[in-house]
Amino acid sequence: MTRVFDAPRRLVFDALTRPELLKRWLLGPPGWEMVVCELDPKVGGAYRYVWRRESDGSSMGMGGVLREFVPPERLVATEKFDQAWYPGEALVTQVLVEQGGQTTLTVTILYESQETRDGVLKSPMEEGVAASYDRLADLLPTLA
Repeated sequence: MTRVFDAPRRLVFDALTRPELLKRWLLGPPGWEMVVCELDPKVGGAYRYVWRRESDGSSMGMGGVLREFVPPERLVATEKFDQAWYPGEALVTQVLVEQGGQTTLTVTILYESQETRDGVLKSPMEEGVAASYDRLADLLPTLA
């Protein structure tokens, strides 16, 4: 996944790694709120996110461990959901490149199999990611 943000790389990186900022944009589709947002920003540090759907109180949680932490250019972390909707663990790589005051965020997710990847691509994940990135794009100018 690739998204260009009209903001310097440092601000985008902060929004990806500071819990008080993550809670403002990493919400998925409308109707969800982040009720747990914990992140230890260092190699070997753990993170944990839990979201709750406002309409029925159901929740979704996930977490993992940071394998690489290179401010403000690169994050690599494992990803595993509490109620696994795909088998195993994924490896998520986020690379930020700034050019002309804009930052391109490229996210690559490595799943345990092609079958798992194909299943995820058929899910509504893309819609949730797009909604979150739209919120991030709106948040970034307020941080400058």
